[in-house]
Amino acid sequence: MSGGPGRVGVLDVGCFSAHLVVVDGSLSRPVLTHKTRLRLDRALDGDARVLRPGVEAVVAAVGEAERAARRAGVRLLVPWATSVLRDAPNAAEVFAEVRRRTGLRFTVLGGAEEARLSYSAARRWFGARVGPMVVLDIGGGTVEVAAGHEGEPSVVASFPYGARTLSRSPVDPAVVRADARAVLGDVRDHHAVACSKVFEQLARLSGARPQRDGPHVPRTLRLRDLRHWIPRLAAMPPGKRARLPGISRHRAGQCLAGARVAEALMTAAGHDEVAICPWSTREGLLLSLIGADDDEICRAA
Repeated sequence: MSGGPGRVGVLDVGCFSAHLVVVDGSLSRPVLTHKTRLRLDRALDGDARVLRPGVEAVVAAVGEAERAARRAGVRLLVPWATSVLRDAPNAAEVFAEVRRRTGLRFTVLGGAEEARLSYSAARRWFGARVGPMVVLDIGGGTVEVAAGHEGEPSVVASFPYGARTLSRSPVDPAVVRADARAVLGDVRDHHAVACSKVFEQLARLSGARPQRDGPHVPRTLRLRDLRHWIPRLAAMPPGKRARLPGISRHRAGQCLAGARVAEALMTAAGHDEVAICPWSTREGLLLSLIGADDDEICRAA
């Protein structure tokens, strides 16, 4: 396949979208971004199995991204399955159908590896000058935490406390705090960083500047603001939450659970404020791929 050296892409298939990002040596200037809307939250049964409409939507999204990647001259494309697919009871069947119909195999990362990649992305974003760093990442299905003093984290962990998961099956925030604290230990002297859409939207809700102002605008989330909003979100139906700054309509149903998890993680880490990082696991995976020299779209998982 034609294309510049190192031109690679990651297709992040999550609950709400399939997001393709193509880079050629620099994450700050993507060659292509392409997003296909998914609503896999509407295509799961009571056991979190992906129903037939969801499978068809995933196949279509992967096929569309593969064609876009080829047009962009991508040499290596890695479709990455987040927890909504990775943890589905019928994940193997979904992956097999995607491979049969598109020729692509999903990459499946364990929670600890996702935590490591988020840490790597945050470390690259903020730079070595920040010193010790603790990274908190809330997804739909799982939560990842990582901490370290240098390029590689010394602590990584993943918990089944994602915003979508806890919206379906609530967990006492005290349990989340205890589990995170047991893993992280004392990280009060670390630079506290938060990744993911959950944290981005909560920061916007609490007064941070909107995403349209660009990724390099400093954004933070303060614990006192979060604690102010949690009871207010609890008193609102999802339709009303969706009219708040930063809360998208499709995430309105799970934003309360996300806020409660965020409060628990920040408390566990001992930080009253976290810096919002626009990079997360997807960018960490792209960083690990830059310089790869395959001659075709990825066929290995």
